[in-house]
Amino acid sequence: MSKLYIVVDSPDIWAPYHSAEEVISSKDYLTGPEYRAAGIQVYNFCGDCSYRSQGYYCSLLAEARGQKVLPAVRTLNELAAGAAIKLSDELLRRMRQYLGNRVAPGEPRFRLRICFGHTPIGPLEKLAKKLFELYPAPLLEVTFERGTQWSIASLRLMSLSELDDAGQDEFAAALDGFSKKLWRQPRRERAARYDLAILVDPEERLPPSNKGALQLFIKHARLLGIDADLITLDDEPRLLEYDALFLRQTTAINHPTLRFAQRAARAGMPVIDDPDSIIRCTNKVFLHELLNANRVRVPRAQMLFGDDVPTFAELREQLGTPLVLKIPDGAFSVGVEKVDAEASYIAAAQRLLAQSAVVLAQEFMPTEFDWRIGVLGGRAIYACKYFMAKGHWQIYDHGSSGTRAGGFEPVAVHRVPAQVIRTALRACGLIGNGLYGVDLKETPEGPVVIEVNDNPSIDRGVEDALLGEELYRTLMAEFERRLETRARQRSAS
Repeated sequence: MSKLYIVVDSPDIWAPYHSAEEVISSKDYLTGPEYRAAGIQVYNFCGDCSYRSQGYYCSLLAEARGQKVLPAVRTLNELAAGAAIKLSDELLRRMRQYLGNRVAPGEPRFRLRICFGHTPIGPLEKLAKKLFELYPAPLLEVTFERGTQWSIASLRLMSLSELDDAGQDEFAAALDGFSKKLWRQPRRERAARYDLAILVDPEERLPPSNKGALQLFIKHARLLGIDADLITLDDEPRLLEYDALFLRQTTAINHPTLRFAQRAARAGMPVIDDPDSIIRCTNKVFLHELLNANRVRVPRAQMLFGDDVPTFAELREQLGTPLVLKIPDGAFSVGVEKVDAEASYIAAAQRLLAQSAVVLAQEFMPTEFDWRIGVLGGRAIYACKYFMAKGHWQIYDHGSSGTRAGGFEPVAVHRVPAQVIRTALRACGLIGNGLYGVDLKETPEGPVVIEVNDNPSIDRGVEDALLGEELYRTLMAEFERRLETRARQRSAS
């Protein structure tokens, strides 16, 4: 992990906590040449961080040096100007319910301490995380005021000197949980240049990468000087501790994975997959319009709306039979149904329109297999044939007894028909410069793009069957390239 420094007015203030050489005075930090290197992580605990104070300059110079600092200058300025806080109805309800039940009727105010996004008060924990997300700072105090309803009156930075014994214990536990690297022994002699967060969901049934693949991502990141950690959605308060984000959890627009990607991108972190790619790839209606408008061949299709559903006969005349109905943001063959008669069409349309205001009706294009072309940064890096599940028309068969998948056959990229590669690259070029999995069918008229997937599957023993560990090295090398490009741009500005 990157070198971490805790900056305080005087090291004496750190006396109640575990002693560490990483604790330095603000004066030493501002003047010491050894603290000027990029890639350092800084926690600023100066008692006064107001404009032009020594604490303010610690955060300001940390940013100028290309270091990661909490709190950032933007946070200091926003808190000084009066934080504008907009909470969801659910957070407001929980907050008011707790304060209404726990605060004595005559008390006009209630103060809550937040340490690295945490509070020991369970009902207010989500609120604490939200405030830390909005204003990332190690120590915050939020003041609630009683009116006709409880509301947030103010939010401010706290100093270490304000903590009582209980507060010190709470702070120490939060710090240890937020950044265990402070107490961790170095895992190797060579220090990592960058930190990469790999977002996963350990409980996901069909994750984009299996455990073997994740371990190889970590291995090859470290060989390139990148310290990679597996994180989950619960680690969102720690996201800005890292230099880059790699999503290995299935993405969706109405899902926290998009929020993760957006937050990382706003912070200038290299992100795969980036928010725009997620938004563009996870909606089949958008993809159909984009590819069709740019003369990339896709299946013939028509949109269905709840108040305007054409008859089966009308669609059959336009698209043939059977038909394939899809919700726009389904994944792994979920939300996709094949219909070949009026009754099954009406029933399927009703089921899917109950989930989405728009459903896509497509022509059915039966093939023995689909091509999957993996594209990274505008270059095809792997190829695979995915065969239909036995006795089924899709790669995945989600039956009552579980999910079955068809077989696969890795193919060297140079052995894939040139038209298939060209079509895949052209489709990806319309979307972005990230990591994509393009699904295509070969037809007598040429390749047809079925969809372009962000966050494509990369499993140990499947997509890497020909390339082996080179596939993981290639992906991590792309992160290294992007991180070094960002570092050069920062140095030049």
